[in-house]
Amino acid sequence: MSNNKFADWLQERGVDPPTKISPTTGKEALAFAKTDKEFLALQDHEDVAVQTAVAARLGVKSTLEETRTERFIGIGSRGAMPVPLKYYAAHTGRWGGADSLNLQNLPSRTGSSALKDSICAPEGHVIIDSDSAQIETRMLAWLAGQQDIVEAFATGQDVYRIMASAIYNKPEDDITKDERFIGKTVVLGCGYGMGADKFKGMLALQKIDLEKHEAERIIHVYREKNFKIKKLWYDAQNTLPAILHNKRMWLGQHEALFVEGSMGIRLPSGLHVKYNNLRADHNGQYEYEARKNEWVKIYGGKVVENVVQALARIVIGQQMLKIAERYRVVLTVHDAIACIAPIGEAPLARDYVEECMRWVPEWATGVPLNCEVGIGPNYGSC
Repeated sequence: MSNNKFADWLQERGVDPPTKISPTTGKEALAFAKTDKEFLALQDHEDVAVQTAVAARLGVKSTLEETRTERFIGIGSRGAMPVPLKYYAAHTGRWGGADSLNLQNLPSRTGSSALKDSICAPEGHVIIDSDSAQIETRMLAWLAGQQDIVEAFATGQDVYRIMASAIYNKPEDDITKDERFIGKTVVLGCGYGMGADKFKGMLALQKIDLEKHEAERIIHVYREKNFKIKKLWYDAQNTLPAILHNKRMWLGQHEALFVEGSMGIRLPSGLHVKYNNLRADHNGQYEYEARKNEWVKIYGGKVVENVVQALARIVIGQQMLKIAERYRVVLTVHDAIACIAPIGEAPLARDYVEECMRWVPEWATGVPLNCEVGIGPNYGSC
């Protein structure tokens, strides 16, 4: 059932977990769906254990979808849908689903949005769903002090086209649609230290075949152009021995993050990103105990990913409180907030939600936040 645990199990069997680029977020994600061809191909893997596990995974997920549908029907016969959430479910503090009603990752039936469409606003109301646009990419550039990206976002420039222009060494106006897609993949995928092999694999899933030397060249261009982001990875790597040896140091620009020794990395909220029982091997590779007897490798790029997601979570939480001052918040999914508003107030409510989603906390002054807002009678139509 767990994507991460299943991926870890495959790796233990010597199988690279298939990945894909999400068409909605542009981010890399595990490709474990029944529509993912590379995942389905594992049913014919030479290792019988892999074949069996993949078949079991597909069966369990199909059952989950049926069970979820039955739960929706049952809830609908009783009244309004509750939205149970684990307040601090992920390592980075993000919310998670609970009580077998996980709205954080609704399954789709044969690619449709039937379950999302079934979640309707109360009579006389609409749902307003607002998604913080590229919040991780924006937060990363701000934290690293990569000011050219910060200014590009702030002034509404096409950051993906700018990256493609650097990759292909030609004016932005001459960048093709396919070249811009490469630029987008680089900007969204390479901010946490991804290497050429993984980058090449990501594009292969989109049926884009790059020679290894070309993938290496593109990664090199990204790192040269965004040298402050690259430096942040190395600075984050230095936080690991600091945590291990109970030392203190700042991480990133703007004094938003502070390493408080074995306590971990202190966030603006006063909470910490922790790496429990952190240890290093003789090669200087670090790992921590995520759960009892479950050890996870950690390195500079991953630390940066953790803290950026943690900072984004804090921003979303504060924006949610601002929206709730006027309209009832009914759901949060990752970097998105959904609320309900009377139909007659829909345009005003949308404007207010957009204002809240572009509001920046004092500790994050300078982050160029933006959003995309949808409105409709049901969650799917947003």
